[in-house]
Amino acid sequence: MKKFLKFIALSLVLLTVCSAVFAGGAKEAVSALETVKERGRLIVGTEAQYAPYEFRDQNNNIVGCDMFLAQQIADALGVELEIVDMAFDGIIPAVQSGQVDIGLAAFTNTPERAEVIDFSAIYEESLQYLVVAAGNEDVYTSAESLAGKQVGAQRGTIQSQLIVKTFPDSQLFELAKYPELALEVQNGNIAGLVVDAAVGDSIIASSDGKLVKANFTFDSEEALFGKSAVLKKGSADLLAEVNKVIEAAVADGSYINAYNEAVALQKELGL
Repeated sequence: MKKFLKFIALSLVLLTVCSAVFAGGAKEAVSALETVKERGRLIVGTEAQYAPYEFRDQNNNIVGCDMFLAQQIADALGVELEIVDMAFDGIIPAVQSGQVDIGLAAFTNTPERAEVIDFSAIYEESLQYLVVAAGNEDVYTSAESLAGKQVGAQRGTIQSQLIVKTFPDSQLFELAKYPELALEVQNGNIAGLVVDAAVGDSIIASSDGKLVKANFTFDSEEALFGKSAVLKKGSADLLAEVNKVIEAAVADGSYINAYNEAVALQKELGL
């Protein structure tokens, strides 16, 4: 009888422990949106050297039209905004690991990236520039003219893929930052660099006449890139809220206003 009672007691203990474990597991299954709201902060990863999308102002604050969207999303969720500045090629891994909630860094919406992260609605489409040293704008006007030459792009970007596809006989040259790439072009170490039109304009404007847009036009079907925020796979509830904000900002013109203000500020700062 005593053995039987001990067995019953042990069973009850195990049942209690198992119930606690399962209850704890259920508690851990908090959605992405709930996580942000419980924390009270939206953590956004970016790379703050890509004006007018994200850059630092005269007070070292991270600003730009992407950061306008980040603030709008945080406001809509009723939480504070925290911006984490990191290497561009580290943002998607940070999103996947949960280090940041959203990546906002002029990400091109591509099927390959969509296999590992979720994209928000597209908030902008942009053409691409081939930026070269002044005097070479009529030299590098075709894929053939760049054969055997190095062409630069930021590491981990869609521009790297575009170079490989458009200039198959050229050599891809990658660095982490566009200012460094611009210096490589100015110093004659590489033939040119490929970049979003808006960023290309700022690179050219801040080069004191040393850089220009090459008289080369990319195929619009291959090089008209839509930009989206990136989120971790399975963040459906947070993604839905992000899309509401982005779609509203595009529809009411506030995003394009923020874009124009960012362009004006980068020119004022000489970026």
